[in-house]
Amino acid sequence: MGQAGVRVRPLGGTRAGEVRIGRFLRNHRVTPGEMISTARAHTAGLVEGQDVLVIQDTTSLRDDGHGHSLNLHPSIVVGASDGALLGLLHADLLRRDGHLKPHCNNRPLAEKESRRWVDALRKAGDLIEAGARQVTMVADREGDFYEDFVCRPAGVEVLIRAHHDRVLADGRRLFACTQTLPELGRETIQLPAAPGRRMRTATLALRACRVEIKRPSRNLPQEAAKLPAKVSLSFVEIEEVDPPVGVPPIHWRLLTTHEVSTLADALRMTRSYRERWTIEQLFRVMKTKGFDIEAVRIEDAVPFENLATATLIAAIQVLQMVRDRDGIAARPLHDVFDPADQPALQAICQTLQGKTERQKNPHPPGSLAYAAWICARLGGWTGYYGKPGPVVTLQGFMRLNTMLLGWNIARVV
Repeated sequence: MGQAGVRVRPLGGTRAGEVRIGRFLRNHRVTPGEMISTARAHTAGLVEGQDVLVIQDTTSLRDDGHGHSLNLHPSIVVGASDGALLGLLHADLLRRDGHLKPHCNNRPLAEKESRRWVDALRKAGDLIEAGARQVTMVADREGDFYEDFVCRPAGVEVLIRAHHDRVLADGRRLFACTQTLPELGRETIQLPAAPGRRMRTATLALRACRVEIKRPSRNLPQEAAKLPAKVSLSFVEIEEVDPPVGVPPIHWRLLTTHEVSTLADALRMTRSYRERWTIEQLFRVMKTKGFDIEAVRIEDAVPFENLATATLIAAIQVLQMVRDRDGIAARPLHDVFDPADQPALQAICQTLQGKTERQKNPHPPGSLAYAAWICARLGGWTGYYGKPGPVVTLQGFMRLNTMLLGWNIARVV
């Protein structure tokens, strides 16, 4: 890590290791698709019997300011009840070459960048086949377009923050629907810090109603005609009550295929939407708060895209440990590690524990929290002074992987 980003030399350990990793990244048989497919299969093995959220968003990896850029659009899976990060479902790498394209209304969905939202939605159907009890796709305002509501696979629900003040089937506008409705109730939340915003407590008023969204007009009527003329959705409005002076109030408008008629229903939607913060945390781990992928000096597209995909998967693993460092979700070790690594982890743990209770690993050996504690200690955390964050966990995770490699080599020799 550092100003040059995640670096190949430290990963390789030696000059020979650096060369091997470079060859690996340039190997034509190594592709983002293969890595994503492997990660998706692992994630699918963790969802049986669970209600899960599929959270998707886009982030920039490279942009020269002249129209040439590379963007990453991942979809991650989070437990709806406990907030545990289960893994990667899908990811797209979107390349822009600087050439102007016809307006999106003049192109079919298959030729638009926005197809990525529907692609991820369709992949969410794989989780139903893998045994998930319920799947809800969550997206911010960029994902608010008609196809996301009408192209979903059977068993997959959608929850999207509304961007457009849409025309309803009865001629009204979407945003006016809740103006005269009574509150379903209120909730108080801890709003996390964000760029330009301090952490604070916010009291939210919730309203909801059922709406019928009219199919939008398109410049390609033959394409629009393939879609239903209208779709019935629940509209949930969340508005902050008495925000601090000079602070913009929280105001979320959510559209969902879930039925929302009670306060309990609305609260479930707000909890699910707030889990979208997980993917923002993931991007921070990939970037300046962790691997610093944007600063990588590899110029060639193929090895950089391979490295970016591997970094995405590693960042997810780091964040999985950070989110369950207290063991509240009780996730098992095999979410991130090979179960065969447990004897090595226990041996390493013995060397890290101190004499006081706060310097002993409080988690059971087969748990992910147990491994998270080890990574934190290897990353420099003393057991005191707060909880280990992504940077400390990442540094320890890289050290631990090197130690596990040595352990496994010693077993073979």
